[in-house]
Amino acid sequence: MKQKVLIIYYTQTGQQREILDRLLSPLAADAAVELTFHQIKPVVDYPFPWDGHSFFDAFPESFLQLPCEIEPIDNEILQQDYDLIILGYQVWYLSPSIPFNSFLKSEAARRLLHGKPVITVINCRNMWVMAQEKVKRLLYSIGANHVGNIARVDRHLNHVSVITIVHWMMNGRKDAYLGIFPKPGVSDKDIAESDRFGVPILAHLKRGDYSTLQDELLEQGAVMIRPVLVFTDKRANTLFAKWAKLIRSKGLPGADARKPWLKAFNYYLLFAIWVLAPIVSLLFLILHLPFLSFIRKETRYYKSVYFKIPR
Repeated sequence: MKQKVLIIYYTQTGQQREILDRLLSPLAADAAVELTFHQIKPVVDYPFPWDGHSFFDAFPESFLQLPCEIEPIDNEILQQDYDLIILGYQVWYLSPSIPFNSFLKSEAARRLLHGKPVITVINCRNMWVMAQEKVKRLLYSIGANHVGNIARVDRHLNHVSVITIVHWMMNGRKDAYLGIFPKPGVSDKDIAESDRFGVPILAHLKRGDYSTLQDELLEQGAVMIRPVLVFTDKRANTLFAKWAKLIRSKGLPGADARKPWLKAFNYYLLFAIWVLAPIVSLLFLILHLPFLSFIRKETRYYKSVYFKIPR
């Protein structure tokens, strides 16, 4: 009998599917494994390429993890008993993307994921740690068994990746901006080499034991933690919470009353990226040098699939 693997993901650009296809190629090549893909589709999808207003108008609902309406999953998928489920998602405004969050909060997610081994595959620019903590919380709440995590990120310097990702998101082209900047997103090399993660996944799938999977994925470089980005991510979450609640209080997406506040948030974001972020990085270096043991402990936690249960 074939072992069944379900892959659920959302993508606008196609990069997430490209990563998943490459990562799972060892499983796809095994005749004893059956892969089923389901792409999450909002009833009213988000534009790609984005325009400026729609990009910022998605911020409050994304950060506050407010779901949108998504297309139902086929009954044929819901009725199957899967041996492993793999979830692919992106980070929007330091939270899981609205479509992916909407799936995790659905009854279909509870039905499919409860009691099942689940691997998450993140595809983003760079800051993903706090978004993954939110995903861990949702997986815990529906009784999923989170056994692995892989993060594929843009490795370029923070400010360089800001410029290139804006070019891609607003123009729809994954090419070298002005002919001098690197290509945006996860590099072609990192995508091509993602198949190395599929080897331990296949081995654990066949054994039906995932107790050491994350350790083996980490040995393959599945997760890279930059403590300064974790520090920035946490501080940004505190500030984003205030902005998101304020803008949401002005109305639903598309409301005219939100527009001046979205413009203000746009200016704040530019200031935060180009002025505050370097200052925060400097503060991190100054304040955290005496606490290297704490940073190492925190880094081990964020590399793991362990979730600190709220008290």
